[in-house]
Parts: sequence; C-alpha cells; structure tokens
Amino acid sequence: MSTLLEGPTSTDSAYRLELRDWLVANLSDRYRGLLFRGEPDDDWLTRMREWNVLLAEAGYAAPSWPVEHGGRAIGILEQAAHAEEMAAAEAPGPINALGIPNIAPAIMTYGTPEQQERFLRPLLRGEEIWCQGFSEPDAGSDLASLQCRAERDGDNYVVTGQKVWTTLGQVADYCELLVRTDSSGKRPSDGITCLLVDVGLPGIEIRPLRTITGSAEFNEMFFNEVRVPVEARLGEEHAGWAVAMSTLSNERGGVATLHLRLRARIRGLIDTARELGLTDDPVVRDRLADLWAEGERLRYLADRSLARAAAGLPPGPESSVIKIAWSQLGARIPEVAVDVLGMAGLEGPWGLDLLHGRSLPIAGGTTEVNRNIVGERVLGLPREPRLS
Repeated sequence: MSTLLEGPTSTDSAYRLELRDWLVANLSDRYRGLLFRGEPDDDWLTRMREWNVLLAEAGYAAPSWPVEHGGRAIGILEQAAHAEEMAAAEAPGPINALGIPNIAPAIMTYGTPEQQERFLRPLLRGEEIWCQGFSEPDAGSDLASLQCRAERDGDNYVVTGQKVWTTLGQVADYCELLVRTDSSGKRPSDGITCLLVDVGLPGIEIRPLRTITGSAEFNEMFFNEVRVPVEARLGEEHAGWAVAMSTLSNERGGVATLHLRLRARIRGLIDTARELGLTDDPVVRDRLADLWAEGERLRYLADRSLARAAAGLPPGPESSVIKIAWSQLGARIPEVAVDVLGMAGLEGPWGLDLLHGRSLPIAGGTTEVNRNIVGERVLGLPREPRLS
C-alpha cells in the first residue's frame, strides 16, 4: 500500500486499524468479492442489501458524510485509507455506488430539509437504489446539449425524452434526472433542471442494453409524458447545471483510488503466471514487470492528488491524467494476460475483462475529452476548434 496513506496522522492510523478489525469480524465469504459486473440478479441484490445494512449501522457505508446524516465526517486521507482497506479485504462497497458518492452530496447541498429527511437514510442503507439520468444518445460528453424536456403543468413537470447508459437503472427506485425546462438561454447549460424521479411513475420504460460481454449492464430510459411533482425538483428551476456539476465533482473525487483494483489484478496475474511456471521466460517477466511498473506509476499519481487535497490545495490536472492512465492500464491488463497465459487467458474472468476493457476509455469521461482538458488547461495548447 502507499506509504503516503499508511497513517500520516494518528487519527488516520486509528481509523485504518478500526476498519481492518471490523472487516475481520464482519466480512464473511457471503459478501467477500461481491463486486458489480454485469446484470444485478436477485441473489446479488439480496446479499448486497444485507452487506449494505452492516456497513451503514457501523458508519462505514459513507464515512465521509456528515455525522448527522449517518457518516463519520472523515478527512481525505482517512477516505483513502478506507478505500485501501476495503480493496485489500475484497469488501464490496454500498449498493448505491452512484448514490452514495455522487447523488447524496448534491441532495445535501441543494435539497430541502424534507428531501434530505426523505431520501438520505434509505439511500445510505441501500433500501432504495438510485441511478443517474444524465447522458442521452446525442448528449454524452457534451452533457449541456441534453434535450429530454420537462414542461411545467401546475404542480407537476411533464417529462418526455430519453436517457442512455443508465447504470443500475433496471433495479433503481429513484433517478437523479436532468431535463431541459427552457431553451432560450444564451448558453447550452442554461435552462436545465434537476428532478428526483420515482422510476415507478407511469410513462417510464426501462430497456436493458446488452453489451459485448453478453450482460445488460446499462439501460435506456424512456419518458412518455411522465408527471413528476414539482416538490421533486432538486434546486431551483433552470439551475440544474450547478446541481449536475456538484454531482460530477463528487464523482471525480474518487479518481485517486482507482488504482487499487487494477494493482490487485496485476498482482493476481503475476501470481498465476508464477504458479504456471511461466515467469522462467524472460520475455514474460519483462511484460509483467512493465505492467507492474505502470500500476505503481498510477499509484504515485494518485498519491500526488491526495497530497494536494490533504494540504487544502485546489484540484490540479491529476484527475484527468489519472483517468487517462487508469483507462489505458485497465484495458491493457487483460491483453497482457492473454499474451502471457495463452488460450487460458480467454476463459473466465480474464476473457470478460478483455471485452469489458473496451468500455474503460469511455466510462466516466472519455479519453478524448480528458486529453483535451490536459492539452488545453495544463499544457496550454490551442483550444480545439468549436463548430459555430
């Protein structure tokens, strides 16, 4: 583990040890390694909900949340220690992988007291599952161009349109939905409103999207004149862009711990190659050593980002750089596995990872967009030409 994160303060060290002891006592084989990949079946949902309640009752479901909302108000280094210990123990996080870090903080910032009282506790405990209705067929990286509309009709908004790439949409109870309520603004981001939508309302259709892995990991959501109460609005009307940026800024806050799972996979590949006697080959050793070095470089980038945050400095370019490096390494690991293990690398988890790796340069912000950010905002290169 990163020496930067192994207890620079006594508080961090105490938190790490406390969590480690709790995991030893509570993480049984029923929950260990229960990570989301593919379609969430009934067994996965049942066990994840059980585990989520254990986490919430111990204060570990969302330890960075304020104490009054069920968290522990831990700092950035403690959050990193939390992520490290959970990854080392193969402990799953809460079922609301989007709701906990992204949606809930937006509700805390923009929600009314009634909304906070209604939504935060069941979200924390995994009793209600949330998804995000942001991307559309023609509004992905260019989110401000979204066209899903909501017309005000008395005490309701009437929503019509489509969303796509909606993770957990097929099992979600609620959706943080971005809609266009006005088209007269000077900027594309003007006139967007955020709604907290009960996905059981009449007029909502959810269609799973089957990916190259064979699973329906994502979904399309269609809204046909869905009547959403005005009190479900999060923030002010036409001011949803600020809510969206709040949500996405929290999403990017976890970038610094992305390396943990990748480094574990690299160690697993090295162990497998060693068990099969493949590491006697100098070419294999070179490929594996290069992969290991990439993982360590990613870790040091993460440490740098965390050190800035711990020092109270504003975010630097590290998040975009880390995301690029993470997606490239995540796609490369199964490719090296196939090269090293041969046909055995096309079976089981490695074969799925080889297919799933194609999505990494797209998920959570495309590599092309992140490269533009680095080029324009860090290297000072000319801006990419914009179409008028």
